[in-house]
Amino acid sequence: MQINDPAVIAEVRATFDRYEKALMANDTPVLNEIFWADPRTVRFGVTEIGFGHDAIRAHRAAVVKYAPRVQKRIEIVTFGQDFAATHLIYERVNTGAIGRETKIMARFPDGWHVVSAHVSLLASADETQKKT
Repeated sequence: MQINDPAVIAEVRATFDRYEKALMANDTPVLNEIFWADPRTVRFGVTEIGFGHDAIRAHRAAVVKYAPRVQKRIEIVTFGQDFAATHLIYERVNTGAIGRETKIMARFPDGWHVVSAHVSLLASADETQKKT
């Protein structure tokens, strides 16, 4: 199995960039299209737990606007021709909060789709101090 084939990384990156553009534009049809349309798809967001494409789609329909963010670091790793993971560190423009996002992607006959995603925000230094 080839890890990090440059051609596969380029394909995954194109899907990643398309998702980010759609997210900032709240382009719900594109966001829904990028996720695998299957009940086994999972997305754990900052404010929701979505098991299945229907739950993920319902959450997207309720979002008015996503918080603007600046990408700080992107890592992509591919395994063979059909499986990849993307990792993003970002900063929310309005609050400075640091977010983390992991997407697991698989290639299907119609292209790359997210099959699992996890989004979280780092606790601020103040919140961390309160917990210790």
